[in-house]
Amino acid sequence: MIELYSSSSCTSCRKAKLWLEKQGLTVIERNIINEPLNEAEIQRILCLTEFGTDEIISTRSKVYAKLALDFDTLTLSELVKIMVEYPNLLRRPIITDGKKLQIGYNEEEIHQFIPREVRKLTSLELSEQLFCMDIVEKRFA
Repeated sequence: MIELYSSSSCTSCRKAKLWLEKQGLTVIERNIINEPLNEAEIQRILCLTEFGTDEIISTRSKVYAKLALDFDTLTLSELVKIMVEYPNLLRRPIITDGKKLQIGYNEEEIHQFIPREVRKLTSLELSEQLFCMDIVEKRFA
């Protein structure tokens, strides 16, 4: 199961949802503006990040500019509370399966959510098709 944290006005969120559904993956979508994440959920996401809060805070958001805080001076606990209070501060979409995390929509990186067995099968099927096409081309050349 894949969790997709999004907002209705986010084009990247719509692209991510569409791509995941086209792959036949089960997606649980949650609009984080209407139903903000709680502290525990934000901390769970932060545990999956490589660069911590820098990875999930949208420095280009209006909320970020409006708050005019020096985020580097805040404790992690303070930052998490601010993210709960101001969900527009979070970059979107946030995609996770509990083990992997992707922030924003990236067409190459989103493939990580396709189960490995399926990726191998798809790759094998593609190889077989290319092999058959090569044989046909040589036969009729």
